[in-house]
Amino acid sequence: MRTEDVLAAIATGLWRWDNASGTVTLDSEAARLLGLPADPVVLPEVAVRSRFHPVDWNEINGIVTLAVAEGTLAEARLRIMDEDGRVLRTVRSRSKPVENRGTDGRVDYELIGTIQEIAEPQPGTTAVHTPITGDWRRSREAFLLDAGRALAEARSTAEVLRVAASLSMPGFSPDGLAVFGVAGDRLSIIGHHGHDVGDGAPFADMRLDTDYPAAEVVRTGRAIYLPSPEDYKRRFPATWPLAQRFGRVSWAFLPLIVAGRTMGAWMAAFKHPVSFSPDERSVLTTVARMLAQALQRAGVAESERELTTGLQRSMMPQLGPEIPGMRIAARYVPTGGGLQVGGDWYDMIPLPSGRFALVIGDVQGHDVRAAGLMGQLRIAVRAYASEGHRPDAVLSRASRFLAGICSSQESDSDEDPDFQSPRFATCLYVECDPRTGMLEVARAGHPDPAIRMPDGTVLMRPTAGGLPLGIVPDTDYPTSRFTLEPGETMMLCTDGLIETGGHDLDTGWARLRAILESETHGSESLEKLADLLVQAVHGPSSHHTTGPLADRREDDIAVVLLCREGEGCGCGAPPLHPVRPARPARRTMLTVAQAEPERIAGARQQIRELLHDWADAEQVDSAVLVVSEMVTNVLTHTDGDALLVAEAVGELGERRLRIEVADGSDELPHKRHPGEMASSGRGVLLMEMLADTWGVDPRGEGKSIWFELYERSKPGTDTDLLL
Repeated sequence: MRTEDVLAAIATGLWRWDNASGTVTLDSEAARLLGLPADPVVLPEVAVRSRFHPVDWNEINGIVTLAVAEGTLAEARLRIMDEDGRVLRTVRSRSKPVENRGTDGRVDYELIGTIQEIAEPQPGTTAVHTPITGDWRRSREAFLLDAGRALAEARSTAEVLRVAASLSMPGFSPDGLAVFGVAGDRLSIIGHHGHDVGDGAPFADMRLDTDYPAAEVVRTGRAIYLPSPEDYKRRFPATWPLAQRFGRVSWAFLPLIVAGRTMGAWMAAFKHPVSFSPDERSVLTTVARMLAQALQRAGVAESERELTTGLQRSMMPQLGPEIPGMRIAARYVPTGGGLQVGGDWYDMIPLPSGRFALVIGDVQGHDVRAAGLMGQLRIAVRAYASEGHRPDAVLSRASRFLAGICSSQESDSDEDPDFQSPRFATCLYVECDPRTGMLEVARAGHPDPAIRMPDGTVLMRPTAGGLPLGIVPDTDYPTSRFTLEPGETMMLCTDGLIETGGHDLDTGWARLRAILESETHGSESLEKLADLLVQAVHGPSSHHTTGPLADRREDDIAVVLLCREGEGCGCGAPPLHPVRPARPARRTMLTVAQAEPERIAGARQQIRELLHDWADAEQVDSAVLVVSEMVTNVLTHTDGDALLVAEAVGELGERRLRIEVADGSDELPHKRHPGEMASSGRGVLLMEMLADTWGVDPRGEGKSIWFELYERSKPGTDTDLLL
């Protein structure tokens, strides 16, 4: 009996599909199965394609592509349609893609295979879904969508392997997984699941020429499917004893390929038999591709994190040795972007005079160039300070240095527009005498420092300032002086701590003030306070977790806290037998220069912040009005600056406020009688009307005008709770 007769007897036909010529050759049985006359025929591809259900045609395209890539058989189930759109029968196709290379180098494929009718009843109506296009396909698509999303969100190799181990494939979930990596000519396991500790030791390091499925997959770039232990033993007898002890009965080894390069292999092992049908192979191949991409991304991300963490540690200084009578805490939090170091920095610099300097700054931008400029600028500032220059001279030289760097980079860069744009930096430089607490501050466009008093009152300390560094090379930076009293804490920060989360300067400071004031009487250490300030802005301290606070890491954050030890600061050890201390005095001091009349508004704000819990709001308004009048008179009637000193002492509800305004003029104030339309002359009258007592103290050079207010009523809250 001829072969054709045998095939016809079992309802099996032969076909040959030539992709290059676009023709299909059918024998008589194949033609009959496709609903054509039962004669051998050569037809155009379009005529044969019209006989298949459109959904099944799309399915077979993917199956053939997969078979070509793996060098395996293409197996599919197809519904044959008549001219009215009804299903005639269902056939199973098994074919082998054969590569044909033309004279012009073009590669085409020819399918040679069989078509066999499937003996199952079919309704004589319009085509309906069969199992190949039904729930299994929808489950597969949902699974692949979920797997793709989960793998895309994994940020490390460990997370990728954990996601891969948790994947539940529709209908054939593996119970053992392993990922192999390649390094030179060696293959090793980089992660596994479903195995005990030590099970991977024999596979931990092997040569690529080892007779092992994963090694062959890496060498050839083609997947290997082993549906049964017999297949494994026949193809890889040398390593079969190693695999036998795990009790699996089916294995799939797939290459992990990224951008045409095989970076490793993935093994999926099953305790139940798996035939590895085209649909199952398609799912495994898709997962392997997604897994390779995820591992590639995770590897790059881990390398970047390791690099930037090392860069951050090298650029962020360690706070120096302990300073008698003072404590320092600092934090740096990079932005939420890929680069974990940016333009913010802080530094502590020992000075030749025995003092020390605190520096905090912010270079424009959050990119690599900002980080590079930050490192150079930090070194320059440290060098200028170590030479013994005063704060104003340090910032003037730093501004010239930054402007010179930016101009040289602009001239050297012809391609990158970012390197052609100038950059600036804000900076705050504080020179501190630890013995007296005297601070000398120079500021270049940076936020002012904040002072937390021993009782928890927080004041913004206005200081004179100049332009940010690098804008004008030769810029002068005035110096402000004030004393950090015992028990007080000074906070220096960059604008990231203030404005992150959509806040402006006012609302951002209000948020930070609430944190600072909540630590009344130093119930927590300075380190804890630094953590609370950072967490108030962007949540927990981990920079690499996702969640609702991730999008708030929009700017770098640097913060430095300097505390002068004393009652209420919380830095020293608590006493063994604590007693209720007297409420410490609140003091503030401010200089208003002749050339800066706009700082009168700052003086009014200082008084309001100093008296934030004063019982009588009208007395607060009176104090602000009198201070404004006194400072204005100094700037109007003298040639010198006005020095404002304010102090509030006593228990809540019984406090005394004393405010002095000193100037260098010897002319004493006198009472005048201004008319209704007069624009001045009411200062002494206001003090007589609003102050409980006032006076003038002549000095060797100049005078001091002062007034006092006494708190008139108890506050509404329980004073014991506020102590």
